Amino acid sequence: MNKRLKLIIALLLVSGMISTTFNACKKDYLNVDEYIYDLTHIDSVFADQEKLLTYINGIALYLPDEDRLWTSAWSPFQGATDENFTSWNDSRHAAIKFMVGEITPFTANSYYNNYANWYKGINKANTVINRIDEAKSLSLTTKRQFLGEMHFFKGYFMYLLVQQYGPAVIPDDIVPSLDADGTAISKERSSYDDCVKYIVQNMEQAYDYLPDTQDALSDVYRPTKGAALATMSRVLLTAASPMFNGNQSYSGWVRSDGKPFISQIKDNAKWGVAAAAAKRIMETGVYELYTYPLSADTDPLAYNVPTANYPNGAGGIDPYRSYKYTFIGEVPANNNPEIIWCTRSNPTGNNSPLWLSSQASLNGGNGLNITQDLVDSYKMKDGFDINASSAIFPYPNAATVYQPIGATKNISDVQLVSNTARMYNNREARFYATIGFNHSYWKGTSYTGSGAFKNLEVTYYSNGSAAPTVNFPNDYNHTGYTCIKYNHHLDNMQQTGAIMNKVFPIFRYAEVLLNYAEALNELNGSYTDAVTGITVMRDLSQIQAAVNRIRFRAGLPGLSPAELASQETIRNAIKLERKVEFALEGRRYHDLRRWLDAPTAYSKPVVGMNVKATSTQRDRFFTRTTLSNPLTVRVWSFKNYFWPIPKNSMDKNAKLVQNPSW
Repeated sequence: MNKRLKLIIALLLVSGMISTTFNACKKDYLNVDEYIYDLTHIDSVFADQEKLLTYINGIALYLPDEDRLWTSAWSPFQGATDENFTSWNDSRHAAIKFMVGEITPFTANSYYNNYANWYKGINKANTVINRIDEAKSLSLTTKRQFLGEMHFFKGYFMYLLVQQYGPAVIPDDIVPSLDADGTAISKERSSYDDCVKYIVQNMEQAYDYLPDTQDALSDVYRPTKGAALATMSRVLLTAASPMFNGNQSYSGWVRSDGKPFISQIKDNAKWGVAAAAAKRIMETGVYELYTYPLSADTDPLAYNVPTANYPNGAGGIDPYRSYKYTFIGEVPANNNPEIIWCTRSNPTGNNSPLWLSSQASLNGGNGLNITQDLVDSYKMKDGFDINASSAIFPYPNAATVYQPIGATKNISDVQLVSNTARMYNNREARFYATIGFNHSYWKGTSYTGSGAFKNLEVTYYSNGSAAPTVNFPNDYNHTGYTCIKYNHHLDNMQQTGAIMNKVFPIFRYAEVLLNYAEALNELNGSYTDAVTGITVMRDLSQIQAAVNRIRFRAGLPGLSPAELASQETIRNAIKLERKVEFALEGRRYHDLRRWLDAPTAYSKPVVGMNVKATSTQRDRFFTRTTLSNPLTVRVWSFKNYFWPIPKNSMDKNAKLVQNPSW
């Protein structure tokens, strides 16, 4: 069963409208597809409760599995970032084709082709909204809940379309009948700003109907008022950003009426709109960053980190667990105040991050490679950059980076073995929560068999434990780094092992805080929202407070005077904070694009450790090495700002124009 059906199923169970389980719901959906989604039979849907429920379940099926970031992913955008690459260029890891210039509108028919399905989702949500009053047996409460869900679907599917394809066709609220002529069905793409208005309008309508929270664990996948507000916050921040706010590079890209698809007039007030949207969430008082209390094995704070209790400092919390536990299933989603909306993660099987990051002896694919650029972005534990480290926690020089730390060191759930290289010592907590490196200690303690499949020291030398095998010579790590952000210390894919149940946070409160800080920093003067009455202004103390909540939770000092010196220094600090805080969560590509930083980021060479070195050549292994092979030679061009509209969709709408340069 598609996990996103939980979103609707929980509602149906609560409303008492069904009493059977949904073990075969996806099968049922497929069985009725030819009939129930044929508009010639739509009248019967609203005359029969079971058919209406099946129809609504079918809409939820169009929501993507957003936890699938790399393997059999729903979109190319995590696999195609500057954070990582996979060890294969194949149909299950096609994101890499985007970066090496192999995608065309024709191949977009086969890879990440979401275009038609998301429009089906919008049209079917419109059908429910328009005809729900025909379902006479539904209670008023259930109708309101359904209406909130449907408006959320409309706004969210449009957000997904705009995110992947750019300015989109806005469908009519009245779905055309099957016998409508081509003129009625064919429509031109709207401007980006008009698409944003459509998203916001539907999310505001969803907000009016949706509940404040979903308190039951079985309901956490259903949207709430917060999910609607978080969608607006993300969309409005993007709309205010340089890519979509006065971007002269698209001056010649216009509709048939001459209106630019992307606004050519820079409007600073858009930053005010974005700031107000974030503040609206903050003022609900519903959400907060998740924190775990200080423990006996918590790494002591650095000398310059405020020790006042969080959120006034980093005192009283365990920074590693406070960050890590949101991603690994350690705390139930309904008890995590940071999660605004999530989807159930698929922790097992060969589509999971655990499979992709694990070495072959652990039944893994061993094919997720993290770049040195991301690794080097993590600060030392006292908040200094590795290239300007302090005398107290110095980053080792080139002659000593490879040397082992010499003694085992425990940091919360992490064990740094004595062979850990000095370049990985005394780094911030988020580094250890996210990055797997040479001589990392993989616990996998759920394994109960007699084999050597837990408490492993994983090595990426050419003769190491994660070296390629004879039968699978391409299944090896190319950089010496992988992602462990979604790996629980109990997780083990061996037969007698177990995998923790997890959720993937689509929206979390950390994003809201950094959205707010960024928008305030870019705002000139003040802005008052006409509907909510919320007033925002470029206030350094508020920027500092928002960012410092993130920094303190990570066990770091807050923004320094040097970082607060100017709008530009604050901007750079926020960009780096987003890079680290949201690393490998599917957001990096979109941030680089909206900032217009993508050409610079993708022009950098891909660097990692020298995985060709053997275990007797430590100094050679721990040498920054530029990779140059078909997997790492990136091609960034103007067209990469948008995914091409699939050729088969272009052929069905004579008024549809392709994205620039495709």
